[in-house]
Amino acid sequence: MAVTAHGAVVAGIGSSDEDLQVVRLAAGEAAAHGRPLHLLHAFNWAAALEAPSIGGPRAAAESLLERAGKVAGEVAPAVPVSGEIVEGSPVAALIRASETAFMVAVGDGGMAGCPGCVPTDAPAVQLAARAGCPVLVGRAEPPPQGPVLVGVDGSASSETALCFAFACAARRGARLLAVRVVEPNRRDDSEDVLNRAVARYAEGQPSVPTECHTLRGDPGTVLLEQSRSAQVVLVAARGDEAWRGMLGAVSQTLLYHSPAPAIVVRGLTVRAPEGQHALTARDQRP
Repeated sequence: MAVTAHGAVVAGIGSSDEDLQVVRLAAGEAAAHGRPLHLLHAFNWAAALEAPSIGGPRAAAESLLERAGKVAGEVAPAVPVSGEIVEGSPVAALIRASETAFMVAVGDGGMAGCPGCVPTDAPAVQLAARAGCPVLVGRAEPPPQGPVLVGVDGSASSETALCFAFACAARRGARLLAVRVVEPNRRDDSEDVLNRAVARYAEGQPSVPTECHTLRGDPGTVLLEQSRSAQVVLVAARGDEAWRGMLGAVSQTLLYHSPAPAIVVRGLTVRAPEGQHALTARDQRP
């Protein structure tokens, strides 16, 4: 999967105002990482055939892409923007796009504003569980200008998320806040584990100011509270909970309820040629 060299940031857009906020976030990511932006809209031909005129829904879809392109241009004038209308399921289309994308972005469908919701069938959840690259889940409200928050649990996948978080913080000119959460009565070297991990990846991003905090409590609850002042929160898809399936408990909590945009880091691994940490696609396909 030759994703990281030339892949675009792909934003899935529908017809709501929330989708335009996703376009703004995706355009910012594209600008920060030096990537093009690709706008993707899934067109429902079955619904179009039931409309008085097939041309009407198609024209509305084209108008939507044009409007989204203008919004992206306002946020990031230097970013190349392309658009595409595809037939079928939005989730399926974005999963296909994720095979060659740098990142895919989608709205949360209102999850963050519904504390009691556990929408496992929501498009954002399905995408975060199955995409082949990092997934940015946007929120309806713009985030504060806080730190880049990343959860670190000591697993290999969380260290990949930490490496990617350093890159995101560097591109944004933002502070990195790395948090490790341990059980209240547990005694171990968690603080040293976190500090060592951050120090390893800080070598490659010396300009990024960092903070490390080892806190006690429930990981999902603690990170959710920390995310309230973050501009974006990053988490590995599963962390050290591979037995849970495609998404771990912490990533689900942040995905469902964090008021900050969430990036679920997947489809990447860390390599360290000549002592320098770098990210690459997990699978290298022709």
